[in-house]
Amino acid sequence: MKQTSLKKFLYLSIAAAIVTILLKFYAYYLTKSMGFFSDALESFVNLIAAVIALIMLHISEKPADEGHEFGHTKAEYFSSAIEGALILVAAFSIIYSAVPRLMHPVPLENISIGLFISLGASLVNLAVGQILIRNGKKRKSLVLEADGRHLMTDVWTSVGVIVGILIVKLTGLVILDPIIAILVALNIIYTGYQLLSRSASGLMDASIPEEDLKKITAYLQSLKEKNIEYHSLMTRQAGQRKFVSFHMLVPGSWSVQEGHNHADVIEETIEDMFNEPITVTSHLEPVEDPASLNDIGIDRKKTDIG
Repeated sequence: MKQTSLKKFLYLSIAAAIVTILLKFYAYYLTKSMGFFSDALESFVNLIAAVIALIMLHISEKPADEGHEFGHTKAEYFSSAIEGALILVAAFSIIYSAVPRLMHPVPLENISIGLFISLGASLVNLAVGQILIRNGKKRKSLVLEADGRHLMTDVWTSVGVIVGILIVKLTGLVILDPIIAILVALNIIYTGYQLLSRSASGLMDASIPEEDLKKITAYLQSLKEKNIEYHSLMTRQAGQRKFVSFHMLVPGSWSVQEGHNHADVIEETIEDMFNEPITVTSHLEPVEDPASLNDIGIDRKKTDIG
């Protein structure tokens, strides 16, 4: 299956980050708001994260080679892990910057124009974030989805800041500016934790999603009508690519050619179930041999033959 490059989406993310950085720092320059400063700081993280994601995506799309015979798709997990860490850095930086304002509140200036500019930046991130998340899920790309969710945390940061500053404008309680920034930072910390958790799971060869596994097992179970059974089904997800392996039990009276032909059809059928890269391998065994019924994991005893 031919893969479509996802780089164009990350170029869009980089462009959005540059635009929002300029808008948010201008809002901070006009208002001297700690909330706007923190919001702009996170947009810098967005830019760095998007560049890292682009580099990792370039690596993940490289074809398999002699040193990496299973491809480079796991590079996506490094990208989302770095992005999760950057989100945490941004969150703690916001808290660090906001605490002094709790002790020494500062009057804000030009609030109305600052709110308008920040709202415009938020709409840019909202549009781009939704595009990345939708295409990340559609193409099973963690790097795209992670970058999209990062942009959405930026949107929520901006919403929190806008609400806080609007309240400041209406009430004159300038201390609310840093309080809102800290509350939003706590929400960002949770998002960063989720990204790091998913990346760790992928790097440790997590199984494919349950719904995908059910599709495969339902098909393999249907083969009993053709005197074909299976066991030792093992799966793992590596970025956009899925890996599936299983043992196929066939009548011992079949010729090697006949068993091989059935295996080809079964493997191709499973591959056609998914509109994404997938590698399927099977191992033929005679159903009459009792030893064939034993499930075998990633380790097996070596036996002498001949």
